[in-house]
Amino acid sequence: MKKRVLVISTSLRNNSNSEILADAFLDGAQSAGHEAEKVSLKNKTLAFCRGCLACQKTGNCVIHDDAEEILEKMSHADVLVFATPIYYYEMSGQMKTLIDRANPLFTADYAYRKVYLLATAAEDDTHAMDGALKGLQGFIDCYEKAELAGTVFAGGVDAPGTAEDHAAVKEAYEMGRQV
Repeated sequence: MKKRVLVISTSLRNNSNSEILADAFLDGAQSAGHEAEKVSLKNKTLAFCRGCLACQKTGNCVIHDDAEEILEKMSHADVLVFATPIYYYEMSGQMKTLIDRANPLFTADYAYRKVYLLATAAEDDTHAMDGALKGLQGFIDCYEKAELAGTVFAGGVDAPGTAEDHAAVKEAYEMGRQV
């Protein structure tokens, strides 16, 4: 069954390692015949959530920036994929900001059921992504129809582009094919 896959690349760095994983997952999903799109947070304007909860009543955020378009895409995707560099054993700040801004989806008839995490870090211990995974799981737990479907970690990569030859690239591609 053809699925709508949305890959969200949260790194702001050119030729980032997490974007290499995002592209591999995207390629895998497309090769399997899925409708797959990548959104990069690079050059996007995302304000912090104000915590006003107006979105719970109106279904829309009171802040008008690039998050609106991204949330619209998220709501219609069957599969969400977040790709992030690990900063201080946690997801990137821009990924956290987007997740916080996803609050309007809480009361919406969102389509996603499967959520994936792709992460890269200079640290090569797989536990380096535990904080990001815990944060993403907190988001997923608020959406009863959604579940964490898989993770890919590329450790020991720091300079831009160093993940290109990492085994995790193939793993991300194969995971994309299997969605």
